[in-house]
Amino acid sequence: MRLPFRQARILALALATAAAPLAVLAAGGQAAAAVPAAPAVAAAPVIPDSPAGRQLSWFLDAVPRAPIAESELRDHLSAEFLKTVPPADFNAFTAQLKGLTLEKLTTVKPDLLVGPVTVAGQKFVLTLAVDGDGKIGSLRVAPQNVPVPPVPGSWTELDARLRKVAPEVGFLAAEIDSRGRCKIVHSVAPDRPRPLGSMFKFYVLGAVAEKIRDGKLSWDGKLTIKPEWKSPSQGGLFERPDNSTTTVHEAAKLMISISDNTATDILIHTVGRKAVEAKVRQWSGHAKLNIPFLTTRELFLLKGVNYPEQARSYLALSPAKKLAYLEGTVAKQSLSDIKYWTKPREIDTLEWFGSPRDVCRAYAGLTALNSKRLHETLSANDGSLGLDPKKWSATWFKGGSELGVLDLGYLARPAGKSGKSYVVTTLTSDPRTVIDESTAAPELISLSRGAFALFRTR
Repeated sequence: MRLPFRQARILALALATAAAPLAVLAAGGQAAAAVPAAPAVAAAPVIPDSPAGRQLSWFLDAVPRAPIAESELRDHLSAEFLKTVPPADFNAFTAQLKGLTLEKLTTVKPDLLVGPVTVAGQKFVLTLAVDGDGKIGSLRVAPQNVPVPPVPGSWTELDARLRKVAPEVGFLAAEIDSRGRCKIVHSVAPDRPRPLGSMFKFYVLGAVAEKIRDGKLSWDGKLTIKPEWKSPSQGGLFERPDNSTTTVHEAAKLMISISDNTATDILIHTVGRKAVEAKVRQWSGHAKLNIPFLTTRELFLLKGVNYPEQARSYLALSPAKKLAYLEGTVAKQSLSDIKYWTKPREIDTLEWFGSPRDVCRAYAGLTALNSKRLHETLSANDGSLGLDPKKWSATWFKGGSELGVLDLGYLARPAGKSGKSYVVTTLTSDPRTVIDESTAAPELISLSRGAFALFRTR
């Protein structure tokens, strides 16, 4: 599980004085949750004794020690840099890089160093530049430049390429008809349940939207960010002060657009676990796999505290006893007790689960609940699909990722007044090895684009 449910949603981490402090280049969706890796033990390449080299050595040493004291940051970061990236933002960025390993240096200049790095099994490029005083003036950790491949020209080609992404795959391309049914156009194992990662947040959003429709909740209603409801997230409500407030709409939008785990858990507690479970029973053919419905905080604790004993003990319980265990034992545990992991962990047993058809049914249910605010929430991030706006009038997106899981789900409506909606969902997983999102996400985006193109050629 990524720390946050990493918008597999999140494929890039970037800091630069010319950009927003924590610019995220989203290429795949939410993530499910990104887990910080343990510090690497491999020897780093030789770093030159130069102004840039000395700062790179400091940075590599500082990453495992984050958060770094403000006085130390001012010794190494330029004043101009700190105006754009305050110490708190720099530490939030650095916290995402636990386990960063420098592989080699491809550009070596006195004031500039560039080289590939790995973070939690993913490949990135680190760029560090210093100013005239020898302090860091620009620092960037961004995904390797892997372009989205050409779209497939047929369903046969799509299937062949999909099966190369991961050992376990599911796919569905369907039209939602006027009665809210998913009419499958093409599929691969459409009814086999697979780990959803943060795609489970469809059910939370559905429960919220239903209570708003019924007048029991308001998009503008105030919610308290209780410390016991916080869950590890990159940015979002996790970093807000304890007991400060947000609105239902802001929390919902953050839950979908950046896969904010804290926002998600606040909404689950607000509507109630039973209300979310009711949406799962309504929209999923695999509801039993999701009862009791876990918060993201609970999943982090179950997988990260006293593993594997706690996780295995929980899995052996009946649903009623699982709920009692969550409320009586897990709720008392602290996030500081979590020991993060670097390989897929229990993704086929301790996760949220659904099939490609379930994802389509969730989209159909959300379409029936649609409102202006709900549309704003689901269309805030198109997951880099990039459909031609002249041909497609709206795109909804949610993805999910965890170590060993990468899922993308899209809904798009053709331009005009046809009233049709099309859904494309890809679910991929590998219980043994981390999926390299730097290459897998562009491929899944390409396959999704191709599916929407194939819809229009029918």
